[in-house]
Amino acid sequence: MRIELVTGDITAEQVDAIVNAANSSLLGGGGVDGAIHRKGGPAILEECRALRASRYGRGLPVGQAVATTAGRLCARWVIHTVGPVFSADEDRSPLLRGCYARSLAVAEGLGARTVAFPLISSGVYRWPKEDAVVQALAGLHDEPATTVEQVRMVLFDADTHAVAERVLRASEYTR
Repeated sequence: MRIELVTGDITAEQVDAIVNAANSSLLGGGGVDGAIHRKGGPAILEECRALRASRYGRGLPVGQAVATTAGRLCARWVIHTVGPVFSADEDRSPLLRGCYARSLAVAEGLGARTVAFPLISSGVYRWPKEDAVVQALAGLHDEPATTVEQVRMVLFDADTHAVAERVLRASEYTR
């Protein structure tokens, strides 16, 4: 699996699946979640409501992932995952890694070959960006036998891209 870092708008990515840093309600929100719902249109919300009415009545648990249509996005699917809120007092990194590993497993189950990820939990959930990249790389490599060929980490700005590039270069993982 090849990992590529890009700066930009995840809703514009031309990939098989886009990962949404969702909230547990699955009903939209701010940041990446809100942007995906706005640009993807009502079909995404409709499928999310159906998921809430069936399998996820209490919401999607942190670290889990589920797919819906991508609506009007260029992608075919949106994979929703709920990242953990950062805590200096409790190690929640396994939950963050799980977001990546489970999203990748869902993508594989769909037959997706290309997947775009945001840097999960690094916005309003306050996860330090450098460690968020470390956890992303570890989570992606928790699924070593994946048929996904390319993962594109779509980073919000040049500063975050520089952090991710530095972490990736220093890591044991190659592109």
